[in-house]
Amino acid sequence: MSAAPVLPVEVEQLMRQLKMPYARALAPELIATAKVQRWDPVEVIKALFVEEVAGRGRSMLATRRKAAGFPTGKTFDAWDSDASSIPAPTQQALRALEWVHRRENLVVCGPSGTGKTFFLEALGQAVVETGRRVAWFTLESLTAAVGRAGADGSVARTITRITRADLIVVDDIGMLPAGQAAAEALYRLVDAAYERRSVAVTSNLHPSGFDTIMPKTLATATVDRLLHHAHIVLTEGTSLRLAEATAGKGVIPLT
Repeated sequence: MSAAPVLPVEVEQLMRQLKMPYARALAPELIATAKVQRWDPVEVIKALFVEEVAGRGRSMLATRRKAAGFPTGKTFDAWDSDASSIPAPTQQALRALEWVHRRENLVVCGPSGTGKTFFLEALGQAVVETGRRVAWFTLESLTAAVGRAGADGSVARTITRITRADLIVVDDIGMLPAGQAAAEALYRLVDAAYERRSVAVTSNLHPSGFDTIMPKTLATATVDRLLHHAHIVLTEGTSLRLAEATAGKGVIPLT
């Protein structure tokens, strides 16, 4: 098969100036095909624009995913809805993402290994795919980010930057005791996002028990704001990770 013709220099330069990398990459092959198949010129122009729009969409999606800081990259493509203890109607309602549009919160709590993080990450990926922004933290990474900002007096700016995201996730609250710094960081975030952005958290504790792992005053104020416009989802059962490991599905066999 002969190689596609090279674009005329002046056309390539114009496409570079217009910042059309995806259309420019497709143009030689597309023009060659159009000549053979006698396309209408309008169809050629349309195809180039469609490729540019699609390419930019892919690029922006990749940028939003990277900025979100998702832990593993899991999506609903790998999610087994039947294996989850979350009722199917609840899963479907949350996947519709209307709660994010309404700036409501989500709390997913239950035993370790029951799919809380997986489900929330898949929801976050779905949010990103709609063109909205997500910011993912563990309580430890949130505390570290606010702590660094405190060193140079930029806490307010840091919280403002975080709450530019449409959905802010704080994962695995309650796995370890939370000291004063962690409690303050979580409170600052929830307070700043209150009725302005959606906050989603996972925890092995119900939020009513947050005062057992962090200072009571801050826990009470945080939970009050977090739950005011929140959907609470409880997971149950034994660890799915442990079940996979017991069944030998956690690794590729050595032999």
